[in-house]
Amino acid sequence: MIGIIGAMDEEIHLFKKGMEHTEEKVKAGITYYVGEFQGKPIALCKSGVGKVNASVCSQILIDRFGVSGVIFTGVAGALDPTLEIGDIVISEDCQYHDLDASALGFEKGEIPFAQKSVFAADSKLIEIAMEASQEITEGKTMTGRIISGDQFVADRTTVTELHHQFNAACVEMEGAAIAHVCDMNDVPFVIVRSMSDKADGSADVNFLEFTKLASNRSYEIVARMLKKM
Repeated sequence: MIGIIGAMDEEIHLFKKGMEHTEEKVKAGITYYVGEFQGKPIALCKSGVGKVNASVCSQILIDRFGVSGVIFTGVAGALDPTLEIGDIVISEDCQYHDLDASALGFEKGEIPFAQKSVFAADSKLIEIAMEASQEITEGKTMTGRIISGDQFVADRTTVTELHHQFNAACVEMEGAAIAHVCDMNDVPFVIVRSMSDKADGSADVNFLEFTKLASNRSYEIVARMLKKM
């Protein structure tokens, strides 16, 4: 069974519409839709926004539903200036950008005393995601680092700083937490993000307008991935 997570209703509603034999189960205030999508068993859920919600959701998928892999789908803000709205970033790896213990001598984004602070996505899932995206997406598809933090990034200066400091392609609020939990449990994962805004400081203007478009594009890619798995 594959776990599929979106942070918002827009990011999961097409999966819900396409599911069959669906059972709803609630745990920790999160509704899990367990059933089949295109003949494949999945557990689908809306995590809610932010790292804690994403972490709790991921651990429940692993512990209660025994998922063999996790795909996180949805929208993100572009950091790489070559990315356009609707372009796709497939996670090469993930890291927190708002973890800062630099006063203790650690690099920004480094988890103190931990063996790793960057969490690599599964190479096979990356390959499947890239193939699926390139088959159906006219725009750009790239692999890259996805960074996460509990803040909505809209400031042009912050966008530039994050891009250069972390060599990151895009920024959002959940992916690194899901990656962290999956890594701790030795469960393969990949994050598929469609850009809802450009790296130009206009995220607050573009976000609502383009979220539905970007969410639909992410859905199409993940649906194609499931056919290939």
